[in-house]
Amino acid sequence: MKSNFFRGAIALGALALIPATTAALADGEASSYKALDEFMDVFQKVRSDYVEKVDDEKLIKGAIDGMLASLDPHSSFLDARDFQNLRTQTEGSYGGLGLSVTQEDGAVKVIAPTQDTPAWRAGIKAGDYITHLDGQLIYGGTLDEAVDKMRGAPGTQIKLTIVRTGRDKPIELTLTREIIQIKPVKWEVKDGIGVINIVSFSANTGADVRQAIRSIDKSLGRKPTGYILDLRSNPGGLLDEAVSVSDTFLERGEIVSQRGRNKGDVERYYAKPGDDAKGLPMIVLVDAGSASASEIVAGALQDQHRALVMGERSFGKGSVQTMLPLSNTTALKLTTARYYTPSGRSVQEGGIEPDVKVPQLSDPDYKNRPKFRESDLRRHLINEIKTDNAALEEDSKDDPRFAATAEELKKKGIEDFQLDYALKTISRLAARPGAAVAQTESKPQPAARKPATR
Repeated sequence: MKSNFFRGAIALGALALIPATTAALADGEASSYKALDEFMDVFQKVRSDYVEKVDDEKLIKGAIDGMLASLDPHSSFLDARDFQNLRTQTEGSYGGLGLSVTQEDGAVKVIAPTQDTPAWRAGIKAGDYITHLDGQLIYGGTLDEAVDKMRGAPGTQIKLTIVRTGRDKPIELTLTREIIQIKPVKWEVKDGIGVINIVSFSANTGADVRQAIRSIDKSLGRKPTGYILDLRSNPGGLLDEAVSVSDTFLERGEIVSQRGRNKGDVERYYAKPGDDAKGLPMIVLVDAGSASASEIVAGALQDQHRALVMGERSFGKGSVQTMLPLSNTTALKLTTARYYTPSGRSVQEGGIEPDVKVPQLSDPDYKNRPKFRESDLRRHLINEIKTDNAALEEDSKDDPRFAATAEELKKKGIEDFQLDYALKTISRLAARPGAAVAQTESKPQPAARKPATR
C-alpha cells in the first residue's frame, strides 16, 4: 500500500480520537498520539516480521474493522463489496437462498430467512447454525466467504448442514438457488381481511403499503373487515420508511423519537392527518425476528392505541445507524442514536412486548428452538432501564387456548397458527360495535425526515 494512504488513515484516526471537551484537550491529544505510536509500532512489526508477506491495505482494513467491532454489533466499515451488497439488499436482486446471517464465535448463525425463498421453504429457522456447505466445514472462516458460497447462479444446488438446538442430529438440506427479488411488500385477502406482509423496509416501502391497501380495497370492491400487518422475521431497514408505514395508519400523534449523544440532540417524527385504513380494526404480528424498523412501527401503533400487537416479543434493536460516505465506493455505518416509542420506551434489549402473546404452535420446533435477540449479541448497547428478559419470556401457567400440537393443527388445515389466530381475532373485533381502534390525542408537529440504515 502507498504510504500516503497509511498517513491518511492515521490522520483520520487521530481526528476521530480528539476529545470534544476543551479542558481535556491536551491530555487527550497526548493519549491519542501515544496510542497511535503504539499502533504504528505493531503495524511495522507485522509488515517486517510476519511469517508471510502481508498486504498493507488488508492490515489497515483489519484495524478499522477491529476498532468499529469494539463499539457495538451494528457499526461497521463498508468497502466497495459491502457497499454493493447493501445496495442489492435495498434496491436489486441476486441469485441465492434468501438468508440473512451473522457470525458468532466463528460460526454462521441464521438471523432470519426471507419469505417465499428457498431457505424459507426448506424450513430454515432463526437461530439455526450453518456448519457445512457442500460438505465443507465453514467454521472459522469469514462471513463474506460463507455468503459467497451460498450465492450463485439460479438453478444450481447447494447442500447445507444445519445444527438446531433441540435436535439430536444435524439437518441435511439440498437447496436450489433462485433469483431473490427484493419485494418489500406483499398482500393478500383472507376471509375478507387484508393481510399486508412487509419483508424489509427498503426504498418506497411506505408507498408500497399504501398501494397494497388500495389493491385490497379494489379486489374486494369495498373496505376489508380489518387489516393484519405482518412484520414477523423482518430485520428492519430505513428509518424514513418505518415512519412512512406508521404514518399510513395514523391520523395524528408522534411516531418515534431518536436521541443522540448530547442531551439536546433529539429529533421527533409525527404523523400527518389521514389514516389510509380509515380506522378499521388492525393487528400487527411480530416475533423474535422483528427488529429495528419493524419495532418502530409496532411500537408506534401500539402506543397510539391504533393496533393490537400480537405474537412474540420482538428482537430488541433500539439503535439507529447512519451512513457516512467516505468515498464514492466506501462508507461508515455508525450507530448515532437510540430511538424511542411515543410513550418514551426504548426497545433496546427488551423489544416490543405483544399485547397478546401467541406462540407459533404450527412450528414443531417452537418450544425447543432458542430465541436469538439483540441481547445475545456481544457488545450490544445497554438499555438505560434494565429489563429482565427472562421474566418477559416466562409463562406463569399454560394457556388452554394454545394447547394444540403442530400435528393437530395441520390436520385442521392450519399451517400458520399466529396468522390464523389474528384473522379470527379481527373477525371478533369487527363484530363489536365501534370496532375502529381509537387513537390518542396529540397535536401533530412537522419534523424533517432523516435517512438512516438499520
